[in-house]
Amino acid sequence: MRAVVPGRSTGGRCEECARLARAHSVAADTVADDPRPYRVYLAWFGPGMVKAGITAVERGPARLLEQGAVCFSWLGTGPLMAARRAEELLRAALGVPDRVPYTEKRAVRSALPGTAAERAAELRELHARAVALAGWPESLRPEPCHVVDHVGVFGLAGIPEAFGEVLELVPGGSVRGELVAAAGPDLHLAVGGRGAVVLDTRLMTGWELVPAESAVDGCAFPVREFGREPDGLF
Repeated sequence: MRAVVPGRSTGGRCEECARLARAHSVAADTVADDPRPYRVYLAWFGPGMVKAGITAVERGPARLLEQGAVCFSWLGTGPLMAARRAEELLRAALGVPDRVPYTEKRAVRSALPGTAAERAAELRELHARAVALAGWPESLRPEPCHVVDHVGVFGLAGIPEAFGEVLELVPGGSVRGELVAAAGPDLHLAVGGRGAVVLDTRLMTGWELVPAESAVDGCAFPVREFGREPDGLF
């Protein structure tokens, strides 16, 4: 059976296969009997962009690196369902979401506060409020606030500001530029005087990577400028 994979797919799957994959993931909240210990974390992506999430203890900080968290702190450790209850408690009591859209992350990533202390301040305040909540699951052990900063790991310090993100890959399109940062699945490519464009490498599944024909930096894929609707090629 053949199926068309949408041009904006980030998983290299048709819609039906992507739905089935999500249905069997821990993130979809359909797995209740996983015996492994889990951690609840708070992740910061930019001013006003904090999310709560969970990850298996055995994975360490891999999940935070995968999603491009600029900085994070563990919040608690315990059984899966206790971690889930804590995640829901944070949503209900403090309004902390379990997801921040990638477009929003990308729009602020190259213009972050300059010091690690500034970047950590919001997480520290939220961590203190979270562990003080009534209704904290008894089987979830609170973790002290220790903020880990990924600006150096991702290479985000002093990079050109990103003006937009590649919307999809199309036949005959190309992008050429200097790789200035890599955060999660995203590559920040400086493309001349305009600044940087962000390319989600998950879009590249199934595409052949070949040298650009032009020696001039630029992007000939559809681009969504941050703060605007997509309108053609840039």
